Amino acid sequence: MAKVVVAGKANCPYYAKAELLADYLQANLPSFRVHKITQHPDKWEHYYGITSRMLSEEMLSIAEENLQEYIEVEKEEEETKNLIKPLQIWITGASTPICYHLIPLLANGEVFGMTTEISIHLLDTDQSKEILRGIVMEAEDMALPLLRSISEHTEINEAFIQADVVIVLDDVLLNCEVQSLENYIREVSEICQVYAPLIEKNAKSEVRVISSGKTFVNLKALMIMTYGPSIKPKNVIAVATTWESATKATLARKLNTNVAGVKNVILWGNITGSNYIDLSHAKLYGYDCAIWGPADFSRPLLNMLYDREWIHSELQPSQSSLSSQLCRYGGMLPAHAVATVLRYWYHGSPPEEIISVGILTEGQFCVPEGIVFSMPVRFQNGNWEVVTEFKIHEKTQGVLGCLAHELIQEKLVALKEIQEMQPYGGDKIIR
Repeated sequence: MAKVVVAGKANCPYYAKAELLADYLQANLPSFRVHKITQHPDKWEHYYGITSRMLSEEMLSIAEENLQEYIEVEKEEEETKNLIKPLQIWITGASTPICYHLIPLLANGEVFGMTTEISIHLLDTDQSKEILRGIVMEAEDMALPLLRSISEHTEINEAFIQADVVIVLDDVLLNCEVQSLENYIREVSEICQVYAPLIEKNAKSEVRVISSGKTFVNLKALMIMTYGPSIKPKNVIAVATTWESATKATLARKLNTNVAGVKNVILWGNITGSNYIDLSHAKLYGYDCAIWGPADFSRPLLNMLYDREWIHSELQPSQSSLSSQLCRYGGMLPAHAVATVLRYWYHGSPPEEIISVGILTEGQFCVPEGIVFSMPVRFQNGNWEVVTEFKIHEKTQGVLGCLAHELIQEKLVALKEIQEMQPYGGDKIIR
């Protein structure tokens, strides 16, 4: 078998003539194969420096076609490379069980898209280095097709480089018998005071920040915005979907129905503190009763749930029951909640469905401005908007005022504590 390599400038008429001859021979000789190397004129001059002055009209025409085709192919290849540029995902407090369960969810294609590769960066204290290393090795062994890379970081000056998404999972272990609530608030504020300027400095301008975890979820989101004033408030949210999902599951068990049919449960207020579960706009789909309808047929949930005493005694959590329930969660549910919110943020939430998230208030529902408060939103076209078209009951309005007061007090304590702190210095994460 004869193998011939033909190389030349994309706009060279003699290369065009050689190419025509090679194509003819390959088409007519079974044992003849040709390999073509086409170079841009600038690259050809740089590497080879060989030119010819012998020209013909036909050869010039073919050469011009070759050049245009070469330019188009190069452009398509560059666009393809840009399309597969991985999203940079940073996760803080990454030694927590939430992170362990979150990684496969982020890399399965459902959150960011089936063609979007991601690079995950795990950030935590130096004491957690071995845990992070184990998570990295296990994730690499999974050979997830959309996971371009995963790495661990304990040096704070490495944090949030080119970040597209930052997921804040840092928690404090609450034990008010050991120290006061004010001290815990101060600890959270210290962490955010370190993170926020680095997010401003190192992350991309449109970075999206998600606050999650088991403690002070609202406060973490607020402090990130407070100490990172250039971070867009619309790009910072606190995840309430953990409680929203758990509430839907509790209601589904009570009504003996599929949890997927329970929609529009709203969680107001402090996600990991005092909050209020509002069922006044909740709907049931596919409920097995005397009246049936098409798939989009729904009925008010409260019309199907007659046991009002159960709602107040079992469904609405007290602060103590909330804390104990949080301690029982290993990480699977909060991880699913983060992944769900991110999926909605990137691809939109289901039509006509509302989702509860903590956002910086602007006076909606008469809630004071300047606190992070959980309320109903819809995600669409990469953004979210508060659902304000429905009315809330007078009783609910009173509850919201009380919940807002707690968050205002939490904010005031955090700001007071920060003013008394010394500026942070160092290159490691310190807690």
